[in-house]
Amino acid sequence: MKLGIVGLPNVGKSTLFNAITNAGADCANYPFCTIDPNVGVVAVSDERLDFLAGLYSPKKYTPAVIEFVDIAGLVKGASKGEGLGNKFLSNIRMTDAIVHVVRCFDDENIVHVEGTTDPERDIEIIDLELIMADMEMLERRIEKTKKAGKGDKKYFHEAEVLEGLMAHLNEGMPARSYLCSEEDRAIISQSELLSLKPVIYAANMDEKSFASDYSNNPYYQKVKAIAEAEGAEFLPICAKVEQEITELPEDEKQIFLEELGLKESGLDRLIKCSYSLLGLISFLTAGPEEVRAWTIKRGTKAPQAAGKIHTDFERGFIRAEVVAFDDLKAQGSMAAAREKGLVRSEGKDYVMQDGDVVLFRFNV
Repeated sequence: MKLGIVGLPNVGKSTLFNAITNAGADCANYPFCTIDPNVGVVAVSDERLDFLAGLYSPKKYTPAVIEFVDIAGLVKGASKGEGLGNKFLSNIRMTDAIVHVVRCFDDENIVHVEGTTDPERDIEIIDLELIMADMEMLERRIEKTKKAGKGDKKYFHEAEVLEGLMAHLNEGMPARSYLCSEEDRAIISQSELLSLKPVIYAANMDEKSFASDYSNNPYYQKVKAIAEAEGAEFLPICAKVEQEITELPEDEKQIFLEELGLKESGLDRLIKCSYSLLGLISFLTAGPEEVRAWTIKRGTKAPQAAGKIHTDFERGFIRAEVVAFDDLKAQGSMAAAREKGLVRSEGKDYVMQDGDVVLFRFNV
């Protein structure tokens, strides 16, 4: 999974990126401090995997990972090449989802590129630049489709779908909010539209506001309202606090979080948001050689999940021996789970569940 961290200059993107990845990206109080995208790979914390490692003492421990990309700050006119616009937009195309960092604090010492703090305006600037870039791409595709339609009528419907989407974009609405059938959505998704990507809004607050009751922060409430109207994920966060957490010894991190009234770090909350947003779950494999978490789409069937490990597993799939993690943990060992009849034999139609501990049987 690859998440692009975006936003206007000086909203806290690079501070947040540094905090969640420990990548040490440049971070300063001036626009376009980030030019080339910084990339950081983060292991997904999973207590279930820790438990399995305790059972098997494996040679390898392989958690799921998320790749975060810190993308250059966007300004008005980016779709026309302003600032680092074209570079910014091309970097977004390679991501699965967008983490849109929105400034929800006032600080006269940190320059806001638009002069004032206004989450609604800031979100609209980013959305409109993505939409305008999409319209340019869509215009070319419509023209190409219509030409192809002269010799093949099947392209007529495709052109109609794209023109309907173009009208929607013309109203300043992102492609992800365009209502259509699954068949038409498949047509639309053939283009790498920026405004089609799912979004997590990260409302970046100052330490004082975040540590007290952030629900009283009026800027946060505006971000929340926009996210709820879109059906998007949203996350209250303080990039500075996250940075402080990374600098603490491991045994002090949880104490610091509890003092703030938090159960988990912003990174852990962001990961949960991203899994929910993209409809992802994890299944687990375990043994003395390796314990490992595998990320799949919710609704994936057993043979396709097996194919994540190796194509031969899917091609020669026979069955999956499955036990729910909670059942395994309650019994304390795989042998005890088998004795209780909790290890099931599942066939090709079995839909994988989050936390399934699986052994695939195959023959090629």
